Amino acid sequence: MEISKLKGINEKRAKELNKVGIESTEDFISQFPRRYLDLRNVCKLENCYHNDMVLTTGKIVSVPQNKFSYKRIGYVKVMAEQEGVIFTIIWFNQPYVVEKLVVGEEYLFYGRVQNKTGVTLVNPSFEPIEKNFRLKGIVPQYSTPKNFPQKTFRDAVKLSVNIERPESIIPIKLQEKYGLSSLLYAYHNVHNPESFEQLAKASERIAIEEYFGLISAFKIIKTSREQVRINEYSCKEDELKEFILGFPFEFTNGQKKAVSEIFADLKGKKAMNRLLQGDVGSGKTAVSMCAIFMAVKSGYQAVMLAPTEVLAKQNYELLKRIFKPYGINVDFLSGSMKEKEKRAIKGCLKLGITNILVGTHAVLEDDVEFKNLALCVCDEQQRFGVSQRSKLFEKGDFPDLLVMSATPIPRTLSLIFYGDLDVSTIPDKPSVRIPIQTNIVPYTKYNDMLKFIENEVQKGNQIYFVCPKVEEDEEGEVMSVTELYEELKERLSFDIAVIHGKMKDKVSVMEDFKNKKYMGIVSTTVIETGVDVKDANIMVIYNAERFGLSQLHQLRGRIGRGDKQSYCFLLTNTNSEKGIERLKIIRNNTDGFKISEYDFDMRGAGDFMGQRQSGKTMTDLGYLNYSVQSIFLAKKISDEAFNSQIDIEKIKNIALKRQEKLKDIIMN
Repeated sequence: MEISKLKGINEKRAKELNKVGIESTEDFISQFPRRYLDLRNVCKLENCYHNDMVLTTGKIVSVPQNKFSYKRIGYVKVMAEQEGVIFTIIWFNQPYVVEKLVVGEEYLFYGRVQNKTGVTLVNPSFEPIEKNFRLKGIVPQYSTPKNFPQKTFRDAVKLSVNIERPESIIPIKLQEKYGLSSLLYAYHNVHNPESFEQLAKASERIAIEEYFGLISAFKIIKTSREQVRINEYSCKEDELKEFILGFPFEFTNGQKKAVSEIFADLKGKKAMNRLLQGDVGSGKTAVSMCAIFMAVKSGYQAVMLAPTEVLAKQNYELLKRIFKPYGINVDFLSGSMKEKEKRAIKGCLKLGITNILVGTHAVLEDDVEFKNLALCVCDEQQRFGVSQRSKLFEKGDFPDLLVMSATPIPRTLSLIFYGDLDVSTIPDKPSVRIPIQTNIVPYTKYNDMLKFIENEVQKGNQIYFVCPKVEEDEEGEVMSVTELYEELKERLSFDIAVIHGKMKDKVSVMEDFKNKKYMGIVSTTVIETGVDVKDANIMVIYNAERFGLSQLHQLRGRIGRGDKQSYCFLLTNTNSEKGIERLKIIRNNTDGFKISEYDFDMRGAGDFMGQRQSGKTMTDLGYLNYSVQSIFLAKKISDEAFNSQIDIEKIKNIALKRQEKLKDIIMN
């Protein structure tokens, strides 16, 4: 059913939802809650700690007033009383609150406690204590479009769950064999749980369904891609060995093994479809250049696709330098180039003058034509979906495909998540790199850390300051990148810049940073992917407890790329034993694969696989909390269905129809 027919969704709101991919009630039920508020117990303020989110009560004892701060920010302030104790309540940018509060009446409040100078509740939701309809039970909270009311979204999901009747694609025989509940029951209990035990079971059931579809789709895709080789590679093993000797370092055993597997693929009878998985700094790009060399040496063209212009430009400069002695032409293509430059590059590509093309998504445009493309390389493959890889694949005559990922996944799971690809893993790193010194820093040591950074800058070293979000969130939980930039600009003696995913001109800022126009850069996780600045040897990660372990490891990998001692500071104010334990894992480990194992064990598969920054879709299986065992069970059921050919045509039809949604869950 169209969402515009739902109560509370007018034409304007329907358009807002359409922009984020929600067009029907079917889409709505797949918008899983990002968290749940446990409003089953009321807390006394005397038992609450600073920054706690609490459900509490209070009687209004002063007339609500609209005021303005010295920065001209509007706020409402009121005094309330709880068991003889007076406390303050403040709402920012919510002037309508004045009309809803009555002096002498008692209310339920849900908000953040601040204990700086007396007790203050910040931006709480509220309702009269005797008309308690919303602030009770387990309440789902959703990721919504900007300024879209949470209550309206929640009500629309609830209506959609009652309308939709989701059908499982798992054969009934196998549902019964493995004791799986109905999907309708699972969706209802994910969106309206009466207990967290009920929620856990429902999350597991939906995860099994989604991974069954994903794994089944991968099996179908892989079978359809197994093409007989058309492009014959004439490059000899001795020529490849000589090319490898031209690098300024010796390949590790892991790199050598990966090169051997790729060589065997390119000389084999079927087109290559291989994932090259390796930790940050393991030398994946050098291995991919060996495959590119084989293609070009054999008279073909090759293309390398990167998710951002910063990374694509970096790869272009590297490939141009490596292949220059061989007289091989390397060109660059991105969406930000002038039309005249684009036309010239496309012309050279079509004529075969360009041997290697490095670029961003602009490479996928329909008017980008190759003369004889034989090899496609995708860098940071998790930023590209199955359909994007397929589009690149279609630009040649059954070209070979090599995709690379620096996001380690436990070895036992890699074949599930990359079910359409063969997998090569580089487990080791070049021995010349100095291990990064990682420290957990409480905010009480913040000033000392900044003094240390000032001293490092005097030595010519550069710094990344990383925080989780671009703008202040609705509850003021996380420091924004713009706020942090303004603060550091005042406190530090050296020049800094700011960069985040919403900026258009990230490339020039990174170039200025690389050329030391700026000694520090304040950033979101946009610098997580592939950025390489040799003199950047310090990283400060704010609110480190809010990142996944694997993401922290990825961020840390942006430093330590030169010959200096590097330092990573995990800044945190958490008092949670579990939170500190997680950060100690990062401090004490440098192996990304081991760290990913810990991440799975401690956070659950849903949380781990949900770490993505693309923002292309609001559907996120990662919001569900489910175990790794549910993924293995999904694979087991899929294997059994395919081996026994149970309802196989039905599975194929539905799995392929759902392929776009499924690839968004894992691939984007």
